Amino acid sequence: MSLAAQFSCHSDYDPESLSVHQASDFIRSQLTPVRTHERLALRSALGRVLASDVIAPCNVPAHDNSAMDGYALRHADLAGAGHTQLRIAGTALAGKPFAGSVGAGECVRIMTGALPPAGADTVVIQEEVRTDGDSVIIPPGQGRGQNIRRAGEDLAVGKPALAAGRLIRPAELGLIASLGCAEVSVYRRLRVAFLSTGDELCSIGTVLGDGEVYDSNRYTLFGMLSRMGCEVLDLGVVGDDPAAIEVAFCQAAAAADVVISSGGVSVGEADFVKDLMAQLGEVLFWKIAMKPGRPMAFGRIGAGGEGRGHDSATSAWLFGLPGNPVAVMVTFYQFVRDALYALMGADPLPVVPLLPAVCSVALKKVPGRSEFQRGVLTQSDGRWSVRPAGAQGSGILRSMSDANCFIVLEHDRAGVAVGDLVSVQLFDGLV
Repeated sequence: MSLAAQFSCHSDYDPESLSVHQASDFIRSQLTPVRTHERLALRSALGRVLASDVIAPCNVPAHDNSAMDGYALRHADLAGAGHTQLRIAGTALAGKPFAGSVGAGECVRIMTGALPPAGADTVVIQEEVRTDGDSVIIPPGQGRGQNIRRAGEDLAVGKPALAAGRLIRPAELGLIASLGCAEVSVYRRLRVAFLSTGDELCSIGTVLGDGEVYDSNRYTLFGMLSRMGCEVLDLGVVGDDPAAIEVAFCQAAAAADVVISSGGVSVGEADFVKDLMAQLGEVLFWKIAMKPGRPMAFGRIGAGGEGRGHDSATSAWLFGLPGNPVAVMVTFYQFVRDALYALMGADPLPVVPLLPAVCSVALKKVPGRSEFQRGVLTQSDGRWSVRPAGAQGSGILRSMSDANCFIVLEHDRAGVAVGDLVSVQLFDGLV
């Protein structure tokens, strides 16, 4: 079934007024991960996606061990009521266990990570006891087996430790290392080609002519793609020349999994760009009910001048983004980011959560479209508040640089009064 036919099944809305959620859901419904896997040394796998389950080859922890610094003892030696005095028979350290066993009326000083000595079944933390020479006095109320981590408590041998599709972050690196695994199987890097279109664009390092502007979109795209771990191919600036644009698209489709262009998707603006996209494959052109970033194209193009099948090695997914710099970044984060993670094999997709904050400034908003304003999120007296980060024009990157979040104003929402709660989407995550 063609993209257009599938799209009509997914939506009751005309492409002239598509919602953000509808566009995002449809894009993700079309995508399947790249198939090629590779094995990498563990440290080289940061930011990649697991292509197969990681099965625990051993227990973690490998042995029973103390979860706290304290004293290992036999719970049966403790008095039912009142305090118990036990003789300290020795010390157990992590990596240097106590050689003997704990007898009646005895205990062993034990450190975090140390193996409980033979006979001991309980650890009492050092903060709860009182020492008296070579003895320790234990207060009542201790539970049998407390403060001992059991072998396999974190991960049991033979069980899945991480499922295929998991994005490898620092925590996953540590978890895999705790299993003694030196290599992992990951999906290959996603190859993404990008270009800017327009006679008015000028590359940095050259002198601007009348009516020209420096091309910033390729640099923001390079940064966003590189942070996602993509293999990037910069095709530069392509002027408003149908033949040159066709060559660039064909080269991109032959070399990459995904092609991202900026500019040339608005109504009446360089209409031949749309025609070329359609000639090279099947591309849907949408007007999305959002600000900024209303015009957008999505589809698949081939390298040989005609549409290609979904599995063709010489075709690529296409995202035709607007030309305005902020609109490029907004549409990338709201649509392209999730699509690229889906193609990388990430499951579940790394979600950027929406968090509530008090708006400190009144905001104008027209119902019937989603808005993504650049905001500055701050905390004062334990309360999070947000304000716009300067002028909100779609060509003003300065306010994007000054911002640390998007203020997300939902499709049906009207204006925002001072003190109202709004949703924010942070630019940077913790892990």
